[in-house]
Amino acid sequence: MQMRFLCAFALLTIAASAAGNSFRDDSHYVARGPRTGYYIVRPTSVLIKQLGLQAAPFRDTADPFNHGRGADVLAFRFNSAGVLSAPPAYIVQGLPNDFYMRRIGSFIRGRTTLRDVEAFFGRPKQIEKLPDGFIAYYAIEVYNPFEDPSGRGSSFGSRSSISKPGTPERVRHV
Repeated sequence: MQMRFLCAFALLTIAASAAGNSFRDDSHYVARGPRTGYYIVRPTSVLIKQLGLQAAPFRDTADPFNHGRGADVLAFRFNSAGVLSAPPAYIVQGLPNDFYMRRIGSFIRGRTTLRDVEAFFGRPKQIEKLPDGFIAYYAIEVYNPFEDPSGRGSSFGSRSSISKPGTPERVRHV
């Protein structure tokens, strides 16, 4: 009887640890040139904290209350003069969208301004103020029909879209 209990306990322990280790974090930096490049970051990655992007307005498509709808995020860190001071980050749940990767890969650290970024993406959805500048966040609405238990389909496009420029922005002070 004790042997069966120990075997069952060992099996459950192995199964629990395998489930925790089955997720592979493939967050990484993509270098495009000496001062161009960007981060591809998964929402559950430790890289989010290292980059200081915990306030990103990310919404999980797997949340049953979202019915397959969610938001990926583009994050841009600027200094107090409004000049890009760090590589942009693309916080993405599924496969990264080539359109957004090409756009953020073209921005040059130390030269690109908030006005340049706004020319591509409109006004930021959220701005996080920092002691040495700010982070501008852009939410990219996404839909995953496989995570929609209702099976009703998408109401805002097939894959993704930037939030409408008229949506109010939120400012968070740190």
